[in-house]
Amino acid sequence: MKRITFFIPFILIIILSIVLWRALSLNPQELDSVLEGRAVPAFKLSSLHKPERLFTQKDLIGQVTLLNIWATWCPACKQEHPYLMQLAQNKDLPLIGINYRDPKREKSIKELEQFGNPFQKVIYDPKGQLGLDLGVYGAPETYVIDHLGIIRMRHAGIINDRVWKSKIEPLVQQLQQEALVH
Repeated sequence: MKRITFFIPFILIIILSIVLWRALSLNPQELDSVLEGRAVPAFKLSSLHKPERLFTQKDLIGQVTLLNIWATWCPACKQEHPYLMQLAQNKDLPLIGINYRDPKREKSIKELEQFGNPFQKVIYDPKGQLGLDLGVYGAPETYVIDHLGIIRMRHAGIINDRVWKSKIEPLVQQLQQEALVH
């Protein structure tokens, strides 16, 4: 009996090591969103700049849109920001920002004034409820929304030229072509 109890801690350590190794090998950028293929969840949130202006999921219908989750407390968002400014030059692709879990609206507005605002609209989500409904793991995350308001892709992490050209741009072009047919 003593021999068996002697080996139990070693067996538990081996099992925990395997579980930890498996968890660390997952890439959050490759985790699919359970909402892909579904409509953007219903929401009613205010504009960052104009609190009296309300946005809903219906505002994401009509054309292919990029929905970008960002926050002032997010270092990766600051790294991604210059690339978003480049993407914003394409007026055929609306870039909508969701200011995620920033408790102070003024701080977010000042950051956009200081570094530029790549977004056509900025939705203010101070409690993170829309983010939770979307299944956001953290910021930044970007969703490709088709012209019918359906989530077609989720990208967790920074968008850069490599990600844009290999992953997002081909899908956006395909969806824009589909929207023209309808």
